[in-house]
Amino acid sequence: MSDTHAVLHDPRGLIKAELPLDRAPHEALITAVLAWKNPDLAPRDYEQIALQLTGHARAIAADVRRHAAALPKNDGRGALAEVILREAGRRLSAPLQGTARCAQNRARLAQALYTRLDRLTEPVPAAP
Repeated sequence: MSDTHAVLHDPRGLIKAELPLDRAPHEALITAVLAWKNPDLAPRDYEQIALQLTGHARAIAADVRRHAAALPKNDGRGALAEVILREAGRRLSAPLQGTARCAQNRARLAQALYTRLDRLTEPVPAAP
């Protein structure tokens, strides 16, 4: 891409609409991208894959942010989520490149955000 950043086209504001994520196809894409050994795609193909993963990572981050905000202030999971969200914001602000490495980095980020989301949404065991 020639721009320094890519914008996800979301004219209806669905990313922030708290819709459930369509997780299965994106997890399949993440798995496939992370399994690459020596892919031979055109730079534009890598850019498109990275763009897809970027948009989905932003959606996951919005979900993580929403769940973290709902936690009590003394819940350490919220503080950890904020650290991860800051790192995600930094990584998502980096320009896309037409490389396998860029696509794999976006896949790793989406995977890490899903891990954090799962930890925020799993029930906390009751104290004995």
